[in-house]
Amino acid sequence: MSPKQPHIIFIITDQQRYDTIAGLGFPHMDTPNLDRLIKEGTHFTQCHVAGASCVPARSSLFTGYYAHTTGILKNADRWRHTWVENLAQVGYTCINVGKMHTWPLDTPAGYHQRYVVENKDRFLEGRFFFDDWDRSLAARGLVKQQRVQYREFPDYRERLGAFEWRLPPDSHSDNFVADRACWWIDTAPKAEPLFLQIGFPGPHPPYDPTPDYLNRYIDKDLPIAKVTQADLAGQPKPFHVLREHNVEIDHDSVVHQLEPSDEHRHRQRAHYLANVTMIDDAIGKITDSLDKKGYLDNCIIVFTSDHGDCLGDHGHSQKWTMYEQVTKVPMILWAPGKVPEAHKSDALIQAMDIVPWLLTQAQAKHPEGMEAVSVEPAFSDPHWPGREAVYCEQGRDNILTDIEFMTMVRTQRWKLVHFLNESFGQLFDLENDPEETNNLWTSTTHAAIRQGLMDKLLHWRMSSQIKTQNVFRDHR
Repeated sequence: MSPKQPHIIFIITDQQRYDTIAGLGFPHMDTPNLDRLIKEGTHFTQCHVAGASCVPARSSLFTGYYAHTTGILKNADRWRHTWVENLAQVGYTCINVGKMHTWPLDTPAGYHQRYVVENKDRFLEGRFFFDDWDRSLAARGLVKQQRVQYREFPDYRERLGAFEWRLPPDSHSDNFVADRACWWIDTAPKAEPLFLQIGFPGPHPPYDPTPDYLNRYIDKDLPIAKVTQADLAGQPKPFHVLREHNVEIDHDSVVHQLEPSDEHRHRQRAHYLANVTMIDDAIGKITDSLDKKGYLDNCIIVFTSDHGDCLGDHGHSQKWTMYEQVTKVPMILWAPGKVPEAHKSDALIQAMDIVPWLLTQAQAKHPEGMEAVSVEPAFSDPHWPGREAVYCEQGRDNILTDIEFMTMVRTQRWKLVHFLNESFGQLFDLENDPEETNNLWTSTTHAAIRQGLMDKLLHWRMSSQIKTQNVFRDHR
């Protein structure tokens, strides 16, 4: 193929909030390598994921369709096909190192080689699946830190999933992924062109940085939003059930607390943010290897995450809700000569909207009826508004048990969360209530706004059905 095809390095973290990168306006963070990508590239301030948990979000990002189109609505739904196959068809060597979260976990998904590293603590899907990291630890005679060991801690139920990594630092999952990626870059013959997807398991819980990184945050003053009774009182019943469920069941080694102390929340946040800085340093190592091998001469680097983490905000643990802490993620594009430097776009986009641009750059075929909308106008027009609205979906699963189906529609000002076959919901005025603490769902003053957003949601689903009805969509 044409030598003009760029190398594409696609870095995705797991469960990383938007407010975790210094270059995005959060000076309590230490992220020099991501800050460099921001200074030399383009970033989006309003990028939202299409699913409120890992697999719906990731499958949307790696197919270009919404969750209801693919039928992948929750974790462990069957997911085998991606647009990586389109890259392989036009000559890309396609390599995955780290987390993809396909199902089955080791399905090819278009890659020529996969070095699979999945969730740090697997007790639901894939519990007995031993990934590349598990096998490496075993070969070194190491026993992986996970729930079985953590449950022996006398203060286990107070830790909110925060634990120090006590094994050798290079055995940590995020360091392992970085080292494996660097090993492949350094030792494999140079691919022309290369698509390298690097999936970091962190900062998804257990929140487990090595002690040297934790020391940089444990005594730092960190911005942590208070949870108000008005906020909790305005939440729909399924969210109250979700809170109780996460107290009773220790998903990912996190035992939630309904009223955690400020000290416990600070400790959890410090561990989480320290893990982000660990990953930032790992990205620096990877870009150094790419540079030494000559990949950066014609290269696109994408950095994003599959969704965020409430970390106790709004009284919730992890994801499964539609708050900004969950749906809004970093989206950074570094591509000298292809995207403007130090460029910020406030356009409203779905995470999958980078895909049409990537495939065009790669001279690859676009999936038929793809629902992603290209972000390319943002590169030439700083005032490009993006989408009129973005959407996020989540089906009932083993954790979010008291819903049939939940859908968010969000414009620049308004957010509505709809629960199928229920009279309750959520409505927020993001202009006057950016913290999403005042639920206006039952407000008669806002009845017309609510109905307008409901109409928008209905029109979106109908339009999606028409657009994709004749498309072969077996991404499962």
